[in-house]
Amino acid sequence: MAVNLLKEGKLLGIPTETVYGLAGNALNTEAVLSIFKAKGRPQFDPLIVHIHDLDQVEKYAYWGDGRLKKLAERFWPGPLTLLLQKKKMIPDLVTSGSELVAIRVPSNELTLEVLRKIDFPLAAPSANPFGYVSPTSAIHVQKQLGEKIDYILDGGECKVGLESTIVGVEEDKLCVYRLGGLSLEELEKVAGKVELRINNSSDPKAPGQLKSHYAPAKKLYFGEIDKLLKEHFGKKIALIGFGEMKESADIQFNLSKDSDVDEAARNLFRILREADDSEAEIVIAGPVPEHGLGLAINDRLKRAGA
Repeated sequence: MAVNLLKEGKLLGIPTETVYGLAGNALNTEAVLSIFKAKGRPQFDPLIVHIHDLDQVEKYAYWGDGRLKKLAERFWPGPLTLLLQKKKMIPDLVTSGSELVAIRVPSNELTLEVLRKIDFPLAAPSANPFGYVSPTSAIHVQKQLGEKIDYILDGGECKVGLESTIVGVEEDKLCVYRLGGLSLEELEKVAGKVELRINNSSDPKAPGQLKSHYAPAKKLYFGEIDKLLKEHFGKKIALIGFGEMKESADIQFNLSKDSDVDEAARNLFRILREADDSEAEIVIAGPVPEHGLGLAINDRLKRAGA
């Protein structure tokens, strides 16, 4: 059913290891336009194109830099997106007019099976209303976009829970345009020094660069917990912490009681949703240690509170 719907230009919710995506035929401009409309996403914010293996890249883009191919060989399928020079068959609508296209191979067998059975790539941003918390389960997709899409593939809970890390080359430097499910340490082990170029809100080069993003409906404050609790004394607070939580609030959530940043990444978007659905007036979140995926978690929390 999923394959036939995609061939007809319909939209699907698809599971990946990072978050659930809202997928449509990347070569069909009407399907791509439907993605923007369903999400309420501005058309200046480009989409990620999903393919089923590394060999497909040359059909839609040019490698250009050997370091990018080296990263793909090491981390695909997985939470890595590469910015590559696009070929003409990729519609400008997908890339928001840029000559660069964001491409990745997701690590989810259900979605890979679908990709192998179609002769086109899938454009698939996260399956949520634009700017809101990304979905990490099929239920999240159903609650938010169920009436706007034709089918949801249920692949269970996402294993990573953060969007993919986006990497490209600019001025001969290997650049990270979005922090995500692949840490800087892992990238540098394979391809050498990387430079951070994130949060380009006025003219994004890559998906997920807008300053205010991944946000719950409730106001979220990110920073030193003690200070924020004092500033908002008297309000009903949902507190998001990590490891041993010495502070207390009306409602508390722990990203990882064992101080495990990978577990915190898996839990982040679910906990943001639960805090948003709680009876709290506001949400306060503290930073996690900035090693491994911690940098990406703090990036999401900062932008959720922007």
